Parts: sequence; structure tokens; C-alpha cells
Amino acid sequence: MKPTEQSPGNHNASAAGAGAGTMKPGFHNTDGQGIAGHGSFFQQTNLSGADAAKATEWVRKQVDRRTLDLADRMDDIRDHMWELEKDGQIIVHRITDEHEPKMVKTLFGWDKKIPTKQLWHHKSCGQCGNIPGYPTSLLWFMNKFDFVPGKDYLDETDQTSCTAWNYHGSGIGNVESLAAVFLRNFHQAYVSGKQHGFDLGHFFPLVHCGTSFGNYKEIRKYLIESAELREKVTKILGKLGRLVDGKLVIPEEIVHYSEWVHVMRNRIASELQTIDMSNIRVTMHVACHYYKMVHEDAVYDAETLNGNRTAIGTAIAQALGAQVIDYSTWYDCCGFGFRHIISEREFTRSFTMDRKIKVARQEANADVMIGNDTGCITTMDKNQWIGKAHGQNFQVPIMADVQLAALACGADPFKIVQLQWHASPCEELVEKLGIDWNKAKGDFEKYLKQVEQGNIEYLYNPELALGGKA
Repeated sequence: MKPTEQSPGNHNASAAGAGAGTMKPGFHNTDGQGIAGHGSFFQQTNLSGADAAKATEWVRKQVDRRTLDLADRMDDIRDHMWELEKDGQIIVHRITDEHEPKMVKTLFGWDKKIPTKQLWHHKSCGQCGNIPGYPTSLLWFMNKFDFVPGKDYLDETDQTSCTAWNYHGSGIGNVESLAAVFLRNFHQAYVSGKQHGFDLGHFFPLVHCGTSFGNYKEIRKYLIESAELREKVTKILGKLGRLVDGKLVIPEEIVHYSEWVHVMRNRIASELQTIDMSNIRVTMHVACHYYKMVHEDAVYDAETLNGNRTAIGTAIAQALGAQVIDYSTWYDCCGFGFRHIISEREFTRSFTMDRKIKVARQEANADVMIGNDTGCITTMDKNQWIGKAHGQNFQVPIMADVQLAALACGADPFKIVQLQWHASPCEELVEKLGIDWNKAKGDFEKYLKQVEQGNIEYLYNPELALGGKA
């Protein structure tokens, strides 16, 4: 698709199709009938099949290596963050030795600290609502490593949505509100240890959602670069009682859960793995909001795909001994796109089928596709029915990297990994792993009867989530 030659700035220009007229405020097409980026202002390019193939091939060549690594490099925003703290303007929530950090390399070869203990779980609204086996698999791993809830990790309720869905999906929102939410949540992470008898900064935030992760990285940059933004949100946070000594608290690193899985992958494989994965063909879809937003912060490893693509997800699959299979549309969005799913839902569904699921099945013959973000997993998992309805019966199990890792380590496919919430067919994969699907399902149904009688098993003491003691 490309825009017509008509200028989007001409509010009185005649648009193609019905409803042409004055553009409504906030709309970027000329008929005022669609959300910015959609509507009759955008028309088909009418490329021939050969020309479209040439264009696609050009894009693939451009993105197949880390071309951004060769581009002009910006300053490391963390350097400016330390200067602000030195000047007494902010407090940096540090990753200390107590967090037992592991060092990784980012796109530009910069060091990034990934804490492995004393973690504050910043949950995902979409995971908890659509893919509950995603966060439970992560908590299950921490319990398997004998992490003590309330000491080595904290999963409390005093957290809000990052509100980035609102911002990306509708354009309703602004930097000040996003920054205030970011600072409010991360202030809570900073002070959360006090009610459990620990010092400030004991728990460091671990962000579950790729969208929150990308949004928070952008917001941190804006905060550090803009004195005006810091002044505005300091007033807001002051009213909320979310300042420390009158200062904003900004984290040393923004850390995604998949980075924790990445640095723990060898321990997972050597200490916990119980199932042979050598016959499992895995493809990886990395969230755009993980490595295309603030790309300099994404983790790369020279030993993973020669360092040409981000390491998370792929590296854990390799550590578990699975066959990681490449496919041509690895760089493509899952189709979700936030605005797409709201205003062009059929585009989302056709894109995820044609550009991801169909390709993974035909090119890679994948047993499973793994991802590292809520929106991606939801889109590719929940929309395969639309392909089947149109005669495109290309089906691939879709789950998060941590869910597949949990299966490899013996986690119950229903209680922990919670594959019953998935719309993509997971039975064949589970059977290929040597797990009896029907037996596991029967055991789970028996467990549900026990739950009805009040006999509930908890991964995590619910009183801790409400601020209680361990």
C-alpha cells in the first residue's frame, strides 16, 4: 500500500470514494473516515507479482543482517542517566550484587546487566487475561530454582497496566501520562521490599510484556533527555506520593522476562530439563517491541545465529537441544500491530496466516513457533481458525519460549503451562514430547474437582501478593 499523491495536509482536498470533505482533527486521511494510516487515502500499489517479489527480496536482504549495527550510533542513554543522578536530579534504582546479575551484550556491543534474583514481577494484562500459562511458567521456574517468594521474588498486586496499548492502539494518550505510569510502577518496585523487611531497591522490576518493555525503554529515554518532561511528571508523582527524597526513581536497566530466561538457559537445561527435545522443530518470532523499538538495548550473542539476530528465545531453544529452523519471514510483524487489530482486523488475520503461520508450516515444517510477547502469541495463536475457515489449514502450535521450556522440564501441560487456554493445536506437540495428552487432561479434570471442594494448590502465597509476610 502507498498513499495517493494527494497531500495529507490539504484538509479540504477531495478524497477518493464517498465521504470526502474536511479532515477531522486527529485523522491523517483525506476522507476523515478511518484511523490515521487507514482509509481511502491509502490505495493499492498494483505491483505485478514479479515487482512485488523484487521489493520483498530487497527488504529481506536489508534486514537479514544487523544493518542497524552499521548505522550511526547514538549515545548510551545510561551515561546521561548517571550524570543526572550525580547532579542530584534523580535516583537510579541499581542492580547490585545481591541481584546476582549476569552480563549480556546488546546490539552495539554494550554491556547490559540482567538480575536473576530479587525480582519484582511486572505482569502483563494480556498474559493474565489470555495466556495465563505464560506467567505461571515463569513463576514455576523460580520455584524450581528454590527462590523464596517474598525474598527472592515478589508478585504483588500493587501495579497498573503500562497503558501503552492505549497509546499504540488508538493514539489517545501522551508522553506525560505514559511517563507518570512508568515512574509510578517502578517506584513501587523500588519501595516494595520495605513491607517485607528489606531495604529500598531490594526487588528489581522484571517486565513480562514486550509492549510494556518497549514503551518503558522509550519513556526512560524521553525522561533522561527532557528536563521539561521530568519537571512535569515530578509534580504528578509528588501528588501521588511517589517520589523518594523529592526525586524521581529511574531503573538502571529495563529488563524483559525473556532476558532472564536467556541468562538462565544453561541452568534450566542442565538442572531442570527432563524431556529430550532433539526431535522438536522450533521457529522463533521475536516481538517488534522487543528489538525494533530502542533497538540498541536488545540482546545479541555471537554464538546465536552468528549474532545477526537477537538471541532471546532462540538461545533457550538451542540450549534445550531443539532444532531451531529458519524461515523467510522471520523479520515480519505477527500482524497484531495494535492499530491493525482495532481498525483493520481482517488485515491482522490474513497477515498472521499468510506471512507467519503458513510460512512456518511450509518452509520450516515447524512443530511449534515460540515468541516472547503477549500480543504476538495471542495473535498467532487465536487467529488460526480464520485461515481454516478460508481453506488455509496451516496450523502450528504457538506458545511463549518460557512455556516450551517449562514443558521440557516436566511442567504439567494443564496446571502450569495451561495449554487448554490456547486456540492453536498443541496435542500433537505434547505427544511428540512423550507426554500423554489424554492422561494429563484427565488428571487436570480430577484436580478441578478438588478445586471445587476448596483444595487449591498455589504457586505463590496469595497473601504476599496483597502485601502480607512470607
